[in-house]
Amino acid sequence: MSSIAVLGFQWGDEGKGRIVDLLSGRVDMVVRFQGGNNAGHTVTKGGDVFKLHLIPSGILYPDVTCVIGDGVVLNPAVLIEELDELNKKDINTDNLRISCKAHMVMPYHVLLDKAREHRLGKSKIGTTHKGIGPVYSDKSSRSGIRTQDLLDSKIFRAKLEEELALKNALIEKVYGLKPLDIDEVYEDYMLYAGRIGDYIIDTTFTINQYLDNNKSVLFEGAQGTMLDIDQGTYPYVTSSSTTAAGVCVGAGIGPGRLDEVIGIVKAYTTRVGSGPFPSEIDGAVGEHLREKGNEYGTTTGRPRRCGWIDTMVLKYAVMLNYPDSIAMTKLDILSGLEKLMICRAYEYSGNIYDDLPCHQTILHKCRPVFLEMEGWKEDISDVKSYDGLPAQARAYIEKIEELVKVPVSMISVGPERNQIIIRDGSVKKRLFDSGSRSTLIV
Repeated sequence: MSSIAVLGFQWGDEGKGRIVDLLSGRVDMVVRFQGGNNAGHTVTKGGDVFKLHLIPSGILYPDVTCVIGDGVVLNPAVLIEELDELNKKDINTDNLRISCKAHMVMPYHVLLDKAREHRLGKSKIGTTHKGIGPVYSDKSSRSGIRTQDLLDSKIFRAKLEEELALKNALIEKVYGLKPLDIDEVYEDYMLYAGRIGDYIIDTTFTINQYLDNNKSVLFEGAQGTMLDIDQGTYPYVTSSSTTAAGVCVGAGIGPGRLDEVIGIVKAYTTRVGSGPFPSEIDGAVGEHLREKGNEYGTTTGRPRRCGWIDTMVLKYAVMLNYPDSIAMTKLDILSGLEKLMICRAYEYSGNIYDDLPCHQTILHKCRPVFLEMEGWKEDISDVKSYDGLPAQARAYIEKIEELVKVPVSMISVGPERNQIIIRDGSVKKRLFDSGSRSTLIV
């Protein structure tokens, strides 16, 4: 492959990390192109669990260049913690590169994020309190501080003084909180500069040079399509573009350079925080999925809301991202359930909706129209081929394919690299059999 994007097709937490980890051994570069440490990927390798919030999952491969791209908002303190944790587990991080255009999360962003959510009360969005919304706001208002500013202490100090004067007024007069001390913030960030300064380059040129030289690049998405700032369930969204179009903006490549898109879909649906969730399950089955699937946020630890798979959401994601195929994760979590439900439409006020309704009121109050499928009792975690899955599991997958009109090329039946079934022969040939760079168990 030359360039491929791996994107979430639901409300995030779809298991993108394990698919990116699987593919990372086949590429020269992995790029994170949007979001911040409000996202997290959990990857299991040899019994070790790695929870990555900013660094691309490809960091586990020593010969893969990992890029934190232009569209990412970077909290240096969190990045340094992540680097230290990886180094403790003997993971070399010298192959990391950080975009000089990436905006930084500052202490006032985190403070204002928490304060605003507290003030909203019952109307809160359900942010992760990581300062992501405020830093993207500053980016759009052209008052942000970028990683390249760390490389010139005078410029950094001047920008910090100007911005902190405004932010401290807001912190004190609107929220009644203690203002931040400029000297403390400045000194902290100069220490950060000493730790990460050597990683900071213009990654836009680096990414395009790799593509010019026919090297393979994997673009790693954070969150999911339904959290996109423009296309998601606004205002219960993130603050960046999470779709395939966001790859181009957040990484600095032209649209024609993206060769393939794989949409990651959990075999059921989850979301964290507030917002509409038509297929949400109340009661024992929802609790069962949460506990068996360990549905707790990688970043926040918050319990995820659980529901049946929603093909209305998936059809919408397919329309926006135009994927080549879908990778389905956590199919094994459905084992043991007698009946499975697939949301195929919505009903509101006597009307049936076959496409995602635009009006927020309808989406909040609609009822799911379910298609019932037979479940299976078998443990599928050791299954190595599609034909080895129970007939009910295959029927479930094929019904979803029929409804969303996109093939399911990969199926995850467990957290390890060798628990992913490569179903589609063309995908296996294209992604795994053409010029392997690293030894990979598939």
